[in-house]
Amino acid sequence: MIDKLFRFVQEDLASFGNIDAADDMLLDVQTITDAMMTTAQKVAELGIRFALNLLVCWILVHFFYYKKSRRRDYYFTFMVFSSAMLTLLYIMGNVDVGVGLTLGLFAIFGVIRYRTETVPIREMTYLFVIIALAAVNGLAPVYHAVGLSTDSPHYALGWGNVGVMALVNALVVALVAVLEGERVVAHVATKLVLYDKIDLIVPERREELKADLEKRLGFPIENLEVGHVDFLKDAAFIKVYYHLPKGESNSVNMITRAKDYVE
Repeated sequence: MIDKLFRFVQEDLASFGNIDAADDMLLDVQTITDAMMTTAQKVAELGIRFALNLLVCWILVHFFYYKKSRRRDYYFTFMVFSSAMLTLLYIMGNVDVGVGLTLGLFAIFGVIRYRTETVPIREMTYLFVIIALAAVNGLAPVYHAVGLSTDSPHYALGWGNVGVMALVNALVVALVAVLEGERVVAHVATKLVLYDKIDLIVPERREELKADLEKRLGFPIENLEVGHVDFLKDAAFIKVYYHLPKGESNSVNMITRAKDYVE
């Protein structure tokens, strides 16, 4: 039994490091093809990714987000964040660093920066959309190896890959366009009001409160909620529900401090 085991170990040691012809050719091809992408091809690949990502991000931000919100600070943030995300993912994809580590770094930076300020849900949605598109545009294959079975393997631009990547971007833009198109129709919005006539906040005088608010605000009110009441200052916070006119935005209605407003 020991002799059989000894011979088995000897056979394994003798065959250790031996690679058959097919595996040897595959390793040689992989080694060659890894070095066959020229500098011009790398620059062209980065240019295609960057241009497509920048164009799609600009369409989303300029024609859909900024058209309603008019927030220049988020316009700048979305454009720069998307481009930085794409370049980082592209560079990290060409070195021995996992994509998970890259996304983790951006998550840490995002938590450090955005935890000090409440980001509205619409802005946060657009932020995640441009991050997702940057990941797609930065990691999706553009060039592919050809001629692996010949003596001259090389990389060639895969127009099918570029088409699929462009299709993914187009589908996201189309989805945002459809959903934002529904927002053009008048819908119920909210406004936070600091109200001074607290004698009208009692339930039996709700109609008088509603009439006074409609007179002061200048639009019909669908519903209202009474929040925090300060009897020392004779003031109360009231959340007003109303129909937002077609094509208008109410993003500034949730800002209660002057320093929160950025033109």
